[in-house]
Amino acid sequence: MTYNSSLILASQSPRRKQLLEWAEVSFDIMVKSTDESYPPHLNTEEVPVFIAREKAVGVQKHIAENYPEHIGKTILAADTVVVLDNNIIGKPTDRGNAIDILKALSGKRHAVITGVVLLTDKKEIAFADTTYVTFHPITDEEIVFYVDKYKPYDKAGAYAIQEWIGVIGIKAIEGDFYNVMGLPVSRVVRELSIDN
Repeated sequence: MTYNSSLILASQSPRRKQLLEWAEVSFDIMVKSTDESYPPHLNTEEVPVFIAREKAVGVQKHIAENYPEHIGKTILAADTVVVLDNNIIGKPTDRGNAIDILKALSGKRHAVITGVVLLTDKKEIAFADTTYVTFHPITDEEIVFYVDKYKPYDKAGAYAIQEWIGVIGIKAIEGDFYNVMGLPVSRVVRELSIDN
């Protein structure tokens, strides 16, 4: 079964690509570099949706200017943030910052929020999906091992749930597992099915 063969994924994330492939969704990839800053007044759920919308609009403009044959296709953009104690944790800036982030997450429950925007020239569907993740206490030695081996510098919250630290460190998950990987793919598929 194939969903929306006229889909464009506005992301270079190998995890989002993999999730759509697992769901048997046909798509092309097109990415436009986007400023990921956001207005300070937004609440935490609005932030990833705002950034996802900026990504989608950037690709939509790029298509309009350079690829008129793709006008009218659905653009899928997403952004994921990690929230601990109402503070958004982005991607780590360096090794020390990654270690500090994981120490802060150790033994605690945090939220992973993915904002999704499905954009066409006629309409926009936008939503945020939240999953709560609780880590067991993780030792400093385990954190350093993970950071040095897996180098999670391109990941919000400095970890990937499907990697070693998720396998050994996660105590509980409330919500969509794949949302933590970067895309609430079952909800996306349902929106695409409705859209067709």
